[in-house]
Amino acid sequence: MGKILAVDYGRARIGLAIAESVRGIAQPLATLERINRNEDMRRLRELVRDNAVKLILVGLPLRLDGSRGEMAEETGRFAQRVRKQIGVAVEMADERLTSWEAERMLEEEFGRKSKQIDGASKKKKDSEKITVDSVAATIILREYLAGLNAASQEAG
Repeated sequence: MGKILAVDYGRARIGLAIAESVRGIAQPLATLERINRNEDMRRLRELVRDNAVKLILVGLPLRLDGSRGEMAEETGRFAQRVRKQIGVAVEMADERLTSWEAERMLEEEFGRKSKQIDGASKKKKDSEKITVDSVAATIILREYLAGLNAASQEAG
């Protein structure tokens, strides 16, 4: 299948994670600060090309009850633009509670809140390059891959 890029779409930032294949391990890739639709799409297209991505997985922020709110609709429109403008397969995956889980993971790993990790300092330590957004994208991708692998084991 090829590499899979997971996207945690937000109005201020886009968190990204990548896996080498459906059997690969999800890892944080980057966090893009939003600029505008065209520039965001150009940077995303470049990342897809540079990493030979074959599938983009966009996190769908459903409400806790499973219904779609305003942000889910906006994210759906973003996923449609990605599909049209980048030209690779796009799927959407439930991302409920991934940002919350990412916050908890970062607090456990680094012992501090995400706001400090997202700081604007130019000389960041390696641990500070990891943001809640990229970790949330990693969780979305990890859960997607686990679901695929469980389904293939049941079928096999």
